[in-house]
Amino acid sequence: MRCCYWKQWRWPRTKISHLVSLGVSLKEAIKTGVSSKGPYAMSRTPITQMAMNNGWLKAQGLVSIKDQWVRFHYPVSTA
Repeated sequence: MRCCYWKQWRWPRTKISHLVSLGVSLKEAIKTGVSSKGPYAMSRTPITQMAMNNGWLKAQGLVSIKDQWVRFHYPVSTA
């Protein structure tokens, strides 16, 4: 999902402004935002993972696949 957000942001200026708004320092945001690496590689960098952490993704309305798997395989028994 981080890769999708990275592609959606599209331009370096947009990427930098979003990273700064998510709590990344301006210096790190600039280094990350102007990188020539592809979206998949950038989605796996520590800066991107720190900014778009699981809590932020959940706040965006995304469902955790891990939580769904656990709920399916280990249902709460009512006995």
